[in-house]
Amino acid sequence: MILHIPHSSIKFPNKDGFIISKDELSQEVLKLTDWYTDELFESKNWESVKADFSRIFCDTERFSDNSKEVMFKYGMGVLYEKSDDGRPIRNVTEELRENILTSYYWKHHSDLNKAVLRELKEFGQSLIIDCHSFPDTPLKRDLNKILNRPDFNIGTDSFHTPKKLIDASIDFFKSKGFSLGVDEPYSGSIVPMNFYQKDKRVSSIMLEINRKLYLEDKTNTKSKDFEEIKSVTQEFISLMNAVYYEDNYNKIF
Repeated sequence: MILHIPHSSIKFPNKDGFIISKDELSQEVLKLTDWYTDELFESKNWESVKADFSRIFCDTERFSDNSKEVMFKYGMGVLYEKSDDGRPIRNVTEELRENILTSYYWKHHSDLNKAVLRELKEFGQSLIIDCHSFPDTPLKRDLNKILNRPDFNIGTDSFHTPKKLIDASIDFFKSKGFSLGVDEPYSGSIVPMNFYQKDKRVSSIMLEINRKLYLEDKTNTKSKDFEEIKSVTQEFISLMNAVYYEDNYNKIF
């Protein structure tokens, strides 16, 4: 199993092109970072592929082709050019774009692709858990503006997410007393393009955690419930591994 963690970092390898102040950039980082998802998800038992740079610098979950990326029209494609409220934050030249894609975006996707290939060689199949969190109140640029957001959300792909993983997820969070959205408020789950819509041996499911469960309100400070949510998250990914690779769903429930 592979844990894909794209949005936990707050690092900027450089600030080339940015036109806002340090304080303004810090506010965007506070708002858009999937805080501590590396701590919540990572385990010595599973391989992780993690972006070591902020999504504001380069968002590895966006399509590199702007014509295919729905968020590009909001200025938040693979390289963010606008803030959540639509203000310009960076001027992206073609040279800057190519440098960042070559040095960071494609390297990250190459690492994920290699991890999948290793799993296919060893197990004949590969499962990716796409690891995220989300704010309890919708962002201004969110496509889904529904206010009553669930505690957790799973994102699925009609080609790459086996039904048994969806069913197990629904049963798991119900048993824990948490509400669960299925592709609500966010949908989909990452699959390397070499395999996307082509190879059923590669599966993927996204887990998104509502930040109200583990952060103090509107801050990046861990709440008293952080360790509990970490334990629930670790139990969930262990379940996904068991259901997918060992098919012992009936032994668990």
